[in-house]
Amino acid sequence: MSNKKNKQKKLAKKLLHKYRLVILNEDTFEERFAIKLTRLNVFVMMSLSAIILITLTTVLIAFTPLREYIPGYSSTALKKEATSLNFKTDSLQQVIKMNEQYFESIKRVLKGDVATIEFNKDSIIKAAEQEAIEYNLNPSREDSLLREKVNKEDKYNLFESATSKVNFVLFPPVTGTISEGYNAEEKHYAVDIVVAKGTPVKAADDGTVVLAEWTTQTGYVVIIDHGNGLISAYKHNASLTKEQGDLVKAGEVIAISGDAGELTTGPHLHFELWTDGYPIDPTTFIDFE
Repeated sequence: MSNKKNKQKKLAKKLLHKYRLVILNEDTFEERFAIKLTRLNVFVMMSLSAIILITLTTVLIAFTPLREYIPGYSSTALKKEATSLNFKTDSLQQVIKMNEQYFESIKRVLKGDVATIEFNKDSIIKAAEQEAIEYNLNPSREDSLLREKVNKEDKYNLFESATSKVNFVLFPPVTGTISEGYNAEEKHYAVDIVVAKGTPVKAADDGTVVLAEWTTQTGYVVIIDHGNGLISAYKHNASLTKEQGDLVKAGEVIAISGDAGELTTGPHLHFELWTDGYPIDPTTFIDFE
């Protein structure tokens, strides 16, 4: 028992034994700094320094942007940003694809490149009759009475009958004499209206300008998207008053007429109407004279 107490006393004496740390000037041996230390003090100071160092390192890693430089560490914010960018990229790819298809349609409007399809009327009628026989598509008595009632209502309602055939009204871009009409066989998918130089050219309907620039063959060209697949084109202008992306109203001035371009035959407006990528005769909807 006494040996154990002696060992403890020796250990305490070693830990508490005082030492003096002195820093001397090598040339003059002048004492510059001195401090009294014990082994216990040195152990405590080193332990505290290690704890403080570990704590500071943990704080820097957990709560500062420095953690992103540690290999293998995954940032939640970076994951969210990467996911968001992935969705945006996919959306942009779809928009680019739609724009490419739309611009191809615009090119067809400019070039007049249209594929015509011929139908055999007799074969269609025979096929319809055969289908009616096979599936018994003949109207019943109740259906016939309902059709007769609707026909009578439409017969005496002139306004609804007209609007059911044409669900939009277009504004004439200019007024004048038509020098060359719409002719699909000769691939002239437009009407040429003779007007004096400097005549204001107006939008046929509300829409967005999708093209407004100079072309060698047709001079200054304006193309307007009116929505629902309807596009109007105005060619051989002397100057433009609108730019691509502008919103226009029906009857608003979009250009000044002229005879610009290699294909012009004098001052006139070359006006085209397209629906879903196919040309239609503008005189069906607009009275130019």
